[in-house]
Formats: sequence, structure tokens, C-alpha cells
Amino acid sequence: MTAAEEKTHKMIKAFKLYTQEDGHSDFKEGFITNDLITEVKHLHFKETPAKSSYDWHTAPRTQYVISLKGILEFTTSRGRVFTLHTGQVLIAADVTGKGHKWKLIGEEPWLRAYVAFEEEEAINFQEHQEQAER
Repeated sequence: MTAAEEKTHKMIKAFKLYTQEDGHSDFKEGFITNDLITEVKHLHFKETPAKSSYDWHTAPRTQYVISLKGILEFTTSRGRVFTLHTGQVLIAADVTGKGHKWKLIGEEPWLRAYVAFEEEEAINFQEHQEQAER
């Protein structure tokens, strides 16, 4: 996909957390496109107080986590870090292995929507072109 094509297909910034073959978690940065409709199995909402954190864990299932409010710092088992902002999507796909941890940054609570879907459902994620070429 060219840079011009990528601009016309971009929608929402996203990070995909996944497990590498050696069991360590890693992430890819990209975006959710408007090219795919995902059939939802269930949806639920959660709020976590400001300054909270959650130590090492894996995702309970592959799911979208839509951040409605709050800023979080995620750390993979290899020590790579990314920041998830309000309005961005986390694709939690590290259901095995060493997992990840997170902590809230700032004074806001974390409000989010968990969107679960069937295992065989296609994941709506387009990796940034520069990353894909590495």
C-alpha cells in the first residue's frame, strides 16, 4: 500500500499486542480501517481508577479494547513500551506467553469497552507500512 493509499484507508490509531514464537509479548503500531465489519460476540465496559496499574498478565481472549478515557503506558515482556491514548484501540492478542503490564498516567480513570469476537473472526488491523517493511 502506498503512502497516499494508506492515508485514505486510515481510521483509528491502534496497537496490536501479540505473543512471539519464544513466548515474549511484542506490539505492532497501525490503525483500524473502515474496510472490514467485525461480528461481535459480546461487549462490556469497565472503569479503573486513576493511578492504577496491572502487573504481568495475558489477554483472556483476543479482543479489541477501545479506550474511551485515560492514558496508559503498556510494557511488553521484552521491555518495549507504548502509550495508549483516549480514542485509540488496543488489540489484545497475547493470550499465551509472558504477557504484558500497564499503568495509568495522569489524573484520569481508564474507561474502556472490551469487544470480543469469535476466534476465527478477521482482525481489523493494518500495520504501519514502515514497520511492516522492517
